[in-house]
Amino acid sequence: MHDLRALRADPASFDAALARRGIAPVASSLVTRDEERRTTLQALQERQAQRKNLAKEIGQGKRAQVNTSDLEARAVELRDEIATLEIRANEIERGISDVLATLPNRLDESVPDGKDETENVTIKEWGTRRDFSFTPKQHFELGEALGLMDFPTAAKLSGARFTVLRGALSRLERALGQFMLDVHTQEFGYSETSVPLLVNDAAMYGTDKLPKFAEDSFRTEDGRWLIPTAEVPLTASVAGDILDAKTLPLRMTALSACFRSEAGSAGRDVRGMLRQHQFSKVELVSVTTPEESEAEHERMTRCAETILERLEIPYRRLLLCAGDTGFGAAKTFDLEGWLPGQQAWREISSCSNTRDFQARRMNARYRAENGPAFVHTLNGSGLAVGRTLIAVLENYQMETGAITVPDALRPYMAGIEQIG
Repeated sequence: MHDLRALRADPASFDAALARRGIAPVASSLVTRDEERRTTLQALQERQAQRKNLAKEIGQGKRAQVNTSDLEARAVELRDEIATLEIRANEIERGISDVLATLPNRLDESVPDGKDETENVTIKEWGTRRDFSFTPKQHFELGEALGLMDFPTAAKLSGARFTVLRGALSRLERALGQFMLDVHTQEFGYSETSVPLLVNDAAMYGTDKLPKFAEDSFRTEDGRWLIPTAEVPLTASVAGDILDAKTLPLRMTALSACFRSEAGSAGRDVRGMLRQHQFSKVELVSVTTPEESEAEHERMTRCAETILERLEIPYRRLLLCAGDTGFGAAKTFDLEGWLPGQQAWREISSCSNTRDFQARRMNARYRAENGPAFVHTLNGSGLAVGRTLIAVLENYQMETGAITVPDALRPYMAGIEQIG
């Protein structure tokens, strides 16, 4: 997750990087623990060498029929000392790992300072916001009026933050997912993948979802996790691997259900389907070399933007500031779609470069010229299907309450041009 050698070499830089995220200095404590760990390991190795030599002496003494009781007593002492040192070394190692596991990724130098989302930087804005001749409605008003978006039944079945879509809206949601997959696979070279929706602790830890975000995810009684995003199984698929550099970049995509507990979001976006416990998303994941990851980040973001442009949904790209950049990300671009019913920009995609942060947790490497080196991993939404559906409903609504089907989706809707 973090390179201890780099931390030892420049602890001030490490603390300065954490300070940008509002985290107190920890380098001195970690260096002290690491020094204790190395001292303990050195003592362990010395005892092990002594015990090995002592075993030879005991063997020679027995063959010479010499009394070796003193040597054997010392061997027992060494065995106990070795056991104690092993336990201590493991305790120190776990302590260091536990601290490092809670520390976020170091930010890219281009990430602006800032405390929260109000200080994100707008990089560009695309498209023309539609000039309505009537007051536009929000997506849930449109969906319920059409009789195709059913929140009471969803609440009866599952509780709050679930939605039942029916008829043409259900088909429109499916059309969006298929359209996104086709563009990403046929035009941008991503490999379509069908992934498990349940993963183990290692997959969640390797993709930086554990331990920090345990409360944000759902866990089954047998100890597995419902995926919060297909990023987890896609990225974790290379855990422990040493990849051939010629195969990079790996580009994978998946359309999957995603599950989030939305812990701490009580009272936020309670109307409609903006913030759900279950939703569909087309995920983009890239695994590449350090030299190519910055260009891959831009490429991935453009792939996501292309979907919005094909759907003719106005959007803007934001570079997230230090206080709003996610735990595992070194740099993140958010894409926000314009929702005329809300008269607001809302996140519809987030594309992040984690550099080698996840790779270190997963031990995912590639064969570089000077030996195995950690890969860089990137992930992004290409797009969140439910939120894209919301954007389509609000941007393509008519005064009658009907919804015009975007041209790009009509081949997936059996030629249907209008819903309602």
